[in-house]
Amino acid sequence: MKLLYFAWLKTKTGIAEEEVAPPPEVATVADLLAWLQGRGPGHAEALADLSALRVAVNQEYALPGDPVRPGDEVALFPPVTGG
Repeated sequence: MKLLYFAWLKTKTGIAEEEVAPPPEVATVADLLAWLQGRGPGHAEALADLSALRVAVNQEYALPGDPVRPGDEVALFPPVTGG
């Protein structure tokens, strides 16, 4: 699974992208975020307020209950506004 971090998420985690292999019990976006929070202090800080976070799976906005699978591309970013 490829993870992409944007804006302050990239700053707090210290990485722009990474390949990960979550355990089999990580089946949804919410599971993935919970697993990532335990990966270290940078991830924990970046993911402390999930309401300030948006997720896209394979370039489609995703909700907490949406599935994630090996081989997916998951992007984590702050809410965006148009104008």
